Amino acid sequence: MGANLRGGLAASRSRYRHCLVNIGWSQPGDRQSIIGVSSMHQSLHASACLAAALIFGTSASASAGSAADVLRSTIAEQSYPEVEKAAARGGVALWAIGAIEQHGPHLPLSTDVEIPSAQLRGVKQALSRRNIESSIVPPYYWGVNHVTGAFPGSIHVRPEIMVEVMLDVFRSLKRSGFREVYCITGHFDAAHGRAIAEAVRRANEEQIIAARFVVPDGLGERLGLDRAVPYFVFARWPAAAPAAYPDLHAGAAETSAMLHIANKRVNAALAKTLPATNLDPAQLREWRTGGEPARALTPQGIVGAPANASARMGKVRLAQEISAYASAIETSIKSRTGAQPN
Repeated sequence: MGANLRGGLAASRSRYRHCLVNIGWSQPGDRQSIIGVSSMHQSLHASACLAAALIFGTSASASAGSAADVLRSTIAEQSYPEVEKAAARGGVALWAIGAIEQHGPHLPLSTDVEIPSAQLRGVKQALSRRNIESSIVPPYYWGVNHVTGAFPGSIHVRPEIMVEVMLDVFRSLKRSGFREVYCITGHFDAAHGRAIAEAVRRANEEQIIAARFVVPDGLGERLGLDRAVPYFVFARWPAAAPAAYPDLHAGAAETSAMLHIANKRVNAALAKTLPATNLDPAQLREWRTGGEPARALTPQGIVGAPANASARMGKVRLAQEISAYASAIETSIKSRTGAQPN
């Protein structure tokens, strides 16, 4: 899109917002009736506004804080020559592997896509400061939902299907010129993590691309991954804040992250009223079996205490996670090239 056209569209959006106020809508998205518009001039003005609405939409969330945020700073915003040049310069690819999954009544289904997407935006900046070029691949979100699959909205794909899709994306990245791709997960379901590990293993053994699974150390150990295998890159994960309850799903940590990353998509008032879900070790084991038993144990889809969340906590934690991922990726790259990490 040319600069003149972009400027014209921006001006049109501005006029559209202005005219909505003039005809009685305080902002885009209001559903009040248009009252007091009697003159021909006002009628024409309203018609022009409604035409603009067809082009730009009347929902504030459509233009700000929409699901399209997860494409921000990814190769989806670039032209193919830009991607080609980045790969030719030796840049690595970064890929978030998430899921569409219920996260209680207060968080959106996109939580496990939005958090790793924000992490990778930070990782890209951190790597740039260390003279490592990277490109972010648009996130994957058709994940394996073993634990929460009984809840409405949780989308589950078979692990073998997820593996094959990942392998096809790896092949596409290789054809684009990338030689190395680092994957992170935003969804800590063990079956989902094992699918990522399998896709990464096959990518290396079948010589599709040098794929790496950058995994928080606790999750890597739970999945039984071998630290000695170079394509499993363990990140030294920041210790969780002391809590009276296990904080595993839609609790204080994830709610805090979303309050910082995408607060408009969090029902913060509701979160403050939600009681904590405290499962003992036996109940946690049963919860991880998934299905209806998991839903019965956590009828609101929460393991943790979302009422304890804060945007400040989310900001601090996100910075720590970005640092952990960036350091792990830098160490992996420099162990291969023989350079010393910064």
